Amino acid sequence: MIPAAKPNNNVDKNMLGVFRYSQRAIELVWQTSPALTIGLAIATLIAGILPAAMAYVGQLIVDAVMSAMHTYKESQIIHYQAAFNYVLLEGVLVLTIAGAQRSITAQQAILRTLLGQKVNMLILEKAQTLTLAHFEDSEFYDKLVRARREASSRPLALVNKTFSIIQNTISLASFAVLLWQFSPWALLILILGAFPSFIAEAKFSSDAFMMFRWRSPEVRQQNYLETLLAREDNIKEVRLYQLGERFLKQYGSIFAVLFKETRQLILRRETWGFVLGIISTLVFYGAYAWIVSDTIIGAISLGQMTMYLLLFKQGQGSVSASLTAISGMYEDNLYLSNLYEYLEQPTNQRYQGLQAGPTPNDGIRFENVSFQYPGSHQFALLNINLHIRPGHSLAIVGENGSGKTTLIKLLTRLYEPSKGRILLDGLDLNQWDEATLLQRIGVIFQDFVRYQFTVGENIGAGDNEHFNNETGWQMAAELGKATDFINQLDKGYQTQLGRWFKDGQELSGGQWQKIALARAFMRKSADILVLDEPTAAMDAQAEASIFQHFQEHTKNKMAILISHRFSTVRLANEIILIEHGQIKERGTHQSLLEQQGRYAHLFTLQAQGYQ
Repeated sequence: MIPAAKPNNNVDKNMLGVFRYSQRAIELVWQTSPALTIGLAIATLIAGILPAAMAYVGQLIVDAVMSAMHTYKESQIIHYQAAFNYVLLEGVLVLTIAGAQRSITAQQAILRTLLGQKVNMLILEKAQTLTLAHFEDSEFYDKLVRARREASSRPLALVNKTFSIIQNTISLASFAVLLWQFSPWALLILILGAFPSFIAEAKFSSDAFMMFRWRSPEVRQQNYLETLLAREDNIKEVRLYQLGERFLKQYGSIFAVLFKETRQLILRRETWGFVLGIISTLVFYGAYAWIVSDTIIGAISLGQMTMYLLLFKQGQGSVSASLTAISGMYEDNLYLSNLYEYLEQPTNQRYQGLQAGPTPNDGIRFENVSFQYPGSHQFALLNINLHIRPGHSLAIVGENGSGKTTLIKLLTRLYEPSKGRILLDGLDLNQWDEATLLQRIGVIFQDFVRYQFTVGENIGAGDNEHFNNETGWQMAAELGKATDFINQLDKGYQTQLGRWFKDGQELSGGQWQKIALARAFMRKSADILVLDEPTAAMDAQAEASIFQHFQEHTKNKMAILISHRFSTVRLANEIILIEHGQIKERGTHQSLLEQQGRYAHLFTLQAQGYQ
């Protein structure tokens, strides 16, 4: 079940506190398009001033008609001419207001598109500054989901409401000048009559936001179920194990819970809105009766009655719209808190690091490195000491969960050690310039990305600076042993891969791994090559060929290989066996066999499987 809305120190703030995002939203819209923001302001000013002018011209029309009806023929022509002139003026005002409203709508629509793009870019750019730990934190991921779901539209909505308040305030000011002639009390009644609806809107805006905030995990779970039920990389297994009905039922159950609370909120909101709206209606018709009675007794003319009724009706609408806009701004600010909570998420301070170490060609050193994942009480790695020199290769073996991939994540600076340090050429990884460091590393992770791009772009992704270098694609493909099937594709390196886009072609698991291997070779400047289970989807013969080829082309590099197949790791200069985050055995293949330890036992078991 979704928990009921609870008090939250970040949300239950007074209105003035929550409105702190309004200025930032206006600045954001201004940065998106100063010209459109100014145009919107001008159109709003016109739309705010002219309604009062229309009401006044309406009075002049009625009074001119009444005068024409009660005067002699000689004067009627003059009054009729005046009435027609006023009608013409009112027509011009109507067209001007219509033009201003159309201008507001058009500029808002264009701004909405531009602003949506800008905010999405801010969100995605922020994502590039976050660590892997952020994305693995479910609470933080909820922040990201909330920011993306609502925040891209809220800044413009808030600015639109700000302009709406300005427009209605201008209208009210012009209405007030005319209504004051009737009675100052009419102004007070006009304002107080709109407050009941405002109270209901403010109350339920806060409730709706709280519900939205608490629902993030459930909505994310629904989105995940959608990917399981409607993505080509999941549907095979879902169909095979007949999970569709179960997942659909789970999806429907989540919706039922969400819908129940949504329905209750809607019904409460609309019921209270109707009840409190009755008060506003009674106030309006009370003022209506007052104006009519004054007309009957001759206190005001028929034209004035028409004007006052129109002013009071429009004025009440303006007050109500202003208060509703204020309530809406309160709600928009609440939602914008999601965006700015995400954008203001603290990240590691990036500084211009060094581009070379004090001891060139010293290689990689792990010195008493230990690591704990955030929120875990156990060490994933404990007291790791390693030295990998240029021209040497290291193979890492061990059971799943032993810490092999974690070690690679530390080397690539996706995580920082909890204890100890990692050096490259005598310089701590944290002191290296990040771009320079990453240019020296080529990695294939076990869960490498299968980009829905062309073959060439999939390979080119390994070196952003040479992303579209076709010669580089071909050289990397040869090193990755991928040319054998690429040349057989209809469009070669221009073949679209995956099924997401038109004419996309799917590859086998082994072919995808060769593409990923070629991607690692694409980075020519890389002198550290890391292969994390790079041949798991290949047959034994293809794997042997790949590693023989790999050995020949990494003689001057530092190569790190993670594999479960001992037939391949035996080629490495040094092999380490990791268990429970600790190095239990190390040496060459032959020396480890002679030790008759865990490595020798596992090697013997695997060798028996091929006999």
